[in-house]
Amino acid sequence: MTDIAHEGPLGGSPAVRTNAAAREPKIRDLTTDDLTDALSAGMRDLRSSAPYSLFFGAFYALAGWFLLWLLTAYQLPYLVYPLASGFALIAPFIAAGLYEISRRREYDLELSAGAILGTIFSRETKELRWMALVTGFAFIIWIDIAIFLYVIFFGLGALNLSTLISTVVTTPEGALFLVVGNLVGAGLGLAVFSITAISFPMLLHRDVDFITGMITSIRCVIANRKTMLSWAIFIAFMMAVSLASLLVGMVVILPLLGHATWHLYRRAIVFEEAAPESQTAA
Repeated sequence: MTDIAHEGPLGGSPAVRTNAAAREPKIRDLTTDDLTDALSAGMRDLRSSAPYSLFFGAFYALAGWFLLWLLTAYQLPYLVYPLASGFALIAPFIAAGLYEISRRREYDLELSAGAILGTIFSRETKELRWMALVTGFAFIIWIDIAIFLYVIFFGLGALNLSTLISTVVTTPEGALFLVVGNLVGAGLGLAVFSITAISFPMLLHRDVDFITGMITSIRCVIANRKTMLSWAIFIAFMMAVSLASLLVGMVVILPLLGHATWHLYRRAIVFEEAAPESQTAA
């Protein structure tokens, strides 16, 4: 799949956004070639806009380090791994700036910090922020689940980090805790992936409500099960690499995945004019 429909830049114009709302999203069939092409295009965006792209990656990594430091300072080591792994749930909103960079490059629009941030926080993108609340709520649910599982397996007593690691690695109870936690986390992560896979870039690109964005994203995942599952596994692998590098790799990995997500969205979704009511009724 090489042709991508270009409906024209939004540029924040109310008139254009109104026209966009009159269109219906259509889902295309995706293949692994689309994933490869999206990653290649994402890498080109990263190279061409490195100062802006790496800023978002560094911001995300710094936020992660700060949260991990807080957990350590307040002696909550059992939340370190859940927070680090669950941090990916809110990554799609952090990556909104990266989608905007790719959109501006695609439409040859001005590329500056003011233009990028101005679009993200403009009145026209309020649905994007509603979507951010959904993913933020999912993140809170994941942390609550992690606390619940910890209490079930280890009780109310707080274990220090070394004791917790030793227990998880050397005891059957700890191994079961790790397996159950990862399975639950994977299930929640897949659910969040389904509603965010293409919804965030779509909300930035088109004047649609966040419910439509989530439904379209779920439809896209269902229609392209194998391809989107491969994409989800790749994202999970890259996030694991980031965790293994103590979030250092996130500085580059987040921009790459963010730009690639934009280009995958552009391959997955096209917009067609909605049929007039008289024709629909007929």
